Amino acid sequence: MARDQPLAYLVTFTCYGTWLHGDARRSADRGHNVPGTSYLASSRGRFESARGRMSQPPYALDAARRACVVKAVVEACTRRGWTPHAVHVRDSHVHAVVAAADTAEKVMNALKGYASRRLNENGFDSRDRRRWTRHGSTR
Repeated sequence: MARDQPLAYLVTFTCYGTWLHGDARRSADRGHNVPGTSYLASSRGRFESARGRMSQPPYALDAARRACVVKAVVEACTRRGWTPHAVHVRDSHVHAVVAAADTAEKVMNALKGYASRRLNENGFDSRDRRRWTRHGSTR
């Protein structure tokens, strides 16, 4: 039986400034975000360049913010008719396994948007605070 949609998406997005290209933990960019391709190599120069382009300090999620993000992810899924199979929020990134009849990018953007709105509504940060890196992993 052919399947057009995956059973679920593993969506991962990082907090702003916490996982920069060139970092020793390695990362992926547009050319290195395809299953089976290698990650970017560690590069002190690339890391320093990325850090120099940051307009705000790195963003970290404390326990209260993590709890808020978990609730926001579940709410986003419920409102859109998606099934959240797993949600794990760390201080520097978010993982979610979500079954949805939409694209992975739409899922990721909705999760980021709901999380940001709930963090704003709960008074954690100002609206101009950068919380998430551009895009993320939608494998």
